[in-house]
Amino acid sequence: MQKRNDLDLEKFKALLQEKQEKLEENIARLRRELAVKTERGGNDIEDVAEMTRVKEEDSALLEQQQHELGEVQHALEKIGDGTYGICEKTLEPIPVERLKANPAARYKV
Repeated sequence: MQKRNDLDLEKFKALLQEKQEKLEENIARLRRELAVKTERGGNDIEDVAEMTRVKEEDSALLEQQQHELGEVQHALEKIGDGTYGICEKTLEPIPVERLKANPAARYKV
């Protein structure tokens, strides 16, 4: 596996770090909101049903954000070990346009 010399790794690293920071902020906010919603009780069955629905949506969003954060952290690790931009399946270079669209991409397609 060859290291990518055609990529501006510092640029991709900065993009990924910025995304990581935003995701960490979003995750912290969602956790706070979920904690507050869990503390609040509903007065009637409709309140409880609505609160449950909102908590489920927030929980799903939190899970998605945590997964995305893991992908970003993985990409940053790959920059560190020199394997960034290499498809994990084929070991071929990931097209630059794909990396621009999704800097955390693991695969060519």
